[in-house]
Amino acid sequence: MSDDSKAVTTRRSTVEDWTRALSESVGSPGGGAGAGVMLAIAASLASMVAGYTEADGHQRQELADVHARVRSLREAALRLADEDASASQAFGAAFRLEPGPERENAIHGASVDAAKASAVLGEHAIDAIADLEWLASNGNQALVADVVVAFGALRAAVTGARTNVSFDLAALTSAGRTLEQIRDEQPALWSTVGDLDAAVERIDRLTAEVDRRSAPAGSGSQGETRR
Repeated sequence: MSDDSKAVTTRRSTVEDWTRALSESVGSPGGGAGAGVMLAIAASLASMVAGYTEADGHQRQELADVHARVRSLREAALRLADEDASASQAFGAAFRLEPGPERENAIHGASVDAAKASAVLGEHAIDAIADLEWLASNGNQALVADVVVAFGALRAAVTGARTNVSFDLAALTSAGRTLEQIRDEQPALWSTVGDLDAAVERIDRLTAEVDRRSAPAGSGSQGETRR
């Protein structure tokens, strides 16, 4: 890894520099950091839609709350992306150690830390679903495509976090643990995988609802008639 790659972070680098580092076969940043960036993109789009939205009555405060949360999420997501990149470095270093107790302990610690980093990112992504749902129903409808792109970015963040948590837990078997022991030792992380699965299903349902609302009325039946 070059010195430039080590210095790359989401908050200090250009998109060009960060994606170039991502494209290198070094693993840091990797898919987990990419999931963090996708979460930041989802939050950024949500913030844009919120900024273009007008609301009256009680919805004015709801809109203000949504806007504040997604702006905060953008910053948190970038921080989590950089933290994941650091966790990936430790994870890879542990597996490069010579076989023995030191390697097993390093793998265990790095795997748990990496799983926790992905779980935190996933929890932030789950929390964002409700805000995107609110914007899908109450936001500026001229920006419905931006909401759908945000849902897609959010889905990528959730699926990335879900797979990383699952993989990192499975990696503990390389440190001498059985799956049953892993489940007993890490119940919160184990249950996070199920929570993220449910989040993906929820995002898919919401995206389908937006698609149905935004499609031209009767477009399918009209297409059949013209044939």
